[in-house]
Amino acid sequence: MDDRISSFPFDPGRGMHMFEGIFCPSITITDDSDAIDYDLWGAHLDHLADVGVDGVLLFGSIGEFYSISLEDKEAALEFAVKRVGSRMKVFVGVGDTNYSDVLDFTRFAEQAGADAVLAVSPYYFGPSEKTAMEYFGGIAKATTLPVILYNFPARTGTDLTPALVARLVKAHPNICGIKDTVDTISHTRKVIAAARAVSPDFAAFSGFDEYYMVNRISGGNGVLCGLTNIEPETFVKMHVAYQSGDFATAVSCAERISRLMAVYDVCDLFISSIKVAVKVKGLPISTKVFGPAIQATAEDETVIAKLLA
Repeated sequence: MDDRISSFPFDPGRGMHMFEGIFCPSITITDDSDAIDYDLWGAHLDHLADVGVDGVLLFGSIGEFYSISLEDKEAALEFAVKRVGSRMKVFVGVGDTNYSDVLDFTRFAEQAGADAVLAVSPYYFGPSEKTAMEYFGGIAKATTLPVILYNFPARTGTDLTPALVARLVKAHPNICGIKDTVDTISHTRKVIAAARAVSPDFAAFSGFDEYYMVNRISGGNGVLCGLTNIEPETFVKMHVAYQSGDFATAVSCAERISRLMAVYDVCDLFISSIKVAVKVKGLPISTKVFGPAIQATAEDETVIAKLLA
């Protein structure tokens, strides 16, 4: 267990969970021809680890998982585990429209040394509850790694309800957490109550950056959210302050994060906004996103620079 977390005197009223704190769904850094830029991505991952982020997620929504080949994902995962696996947790998103690729990448993740896989609901045909049990159950059976559910109904078209999450956790003990990207804390709170009745160590992360404080108050474990690419220091400072009972500092950081939420709305696609902001912060990356998404403009970059200032 990370000494930064386990040594804090403040106990928020429950035992330690396998995963807790600040997790970054990393952008996938490419060059202008869509090839992965390992030099700059490595520098980005180093920065996250150096400032104390608890873990990184490769190939979440912000990581453009839907546009990257299985071969590139496997190479990138091996790279990240080697680069920062000894300094922070490495999660990997296994979402795909091809279920055999989902299962193959899940098995590969265990061989490559990932700490957990993140499984998003199948999209296009939103699954019935029976299909969801089959889909997530198959992923859980394919690995001994922890499996984190990823609920993003705005993108997938279906919701992982508290009752369904509890059923999955009961059926598959290695399903140990959720990233709940739902813009209401009541959903996450109900998921926590249902899942913890089955597994007291179940971890719940909010996918919305500004929900860290209310997530923790509701019994959750932190955030897995995009602005951590831009200002990981602010999130880490907030988490450390909350854990130690310094709530004035935690609230001050939360206010900064609330203002930064405007960054998401600048570009045509929120992933572009995150990439532009990382560039503005000083890492000279390409802001290219995979087509057919609309690319960020110079005007977008000016607006984001003002928001960050």
